[in-house]
Amino acid sequence: MNKNTDDIRRKRMAERDLDAMDRKLLGVLVEDATTSYADLGERVGLSPPAVHERVKRLRRSGVIRRMAALIDPEALGKTLLAFVHVDTTGWGKTTALLAIEECPEVEEIHSVAGDTCMLLKVRAENTHALEGLLARLYDTPGVKATRSYVVLSTYLERPVQPGATRQWPALVKG
Repeated sequence: MNKNTDDIRRKRMAERDLDAMDRKLLGVLVEDATTSYADLGERVGLSPPAVHERVKRLRRSGVIRRMAALIDPEALGKTLLAFVHVDTTGWGKTTALLAIEECPEVEEIHSVAGDTCMLLKVRAENTHALEGLLARLYDTPGVKATRSYVVLSTYLERPVQPGATRQWPALVKG
């Protein structure tokens, strides 16, 4: 029986199933996803076949969603980075608003809690391109306001990291 399961989400590996070795492997792959199994094994202390099996399991479980190239924005002339808060009437997550993903300048779209509805991460060539994107947003039914925050300098930008802080400072009760 052939059954279409394209829209069924794969069961994700629980965090507790990731051991220290998985996290080491993920740390190396986050730095350079093109690292060979032999080099990966050398860096984490496993044989290449053992590394291959672990990476295959991490992919199958959905921990590794995909491999992608990180492109230098300056090489493409996209030197303006901005975060755009979008305020809408009603819920806001409409098909019309989410269609903004068609613009290659939009890198991320987030539905957020707080004083705004949506948060966009935008990378554009210049202020004119950002203005054009904002004009398109204002043409979208339900959009009532935007607030743009243009980035002057970036001190840290990285993909999801495999590590996790296990202990945070205690909260001061007052």
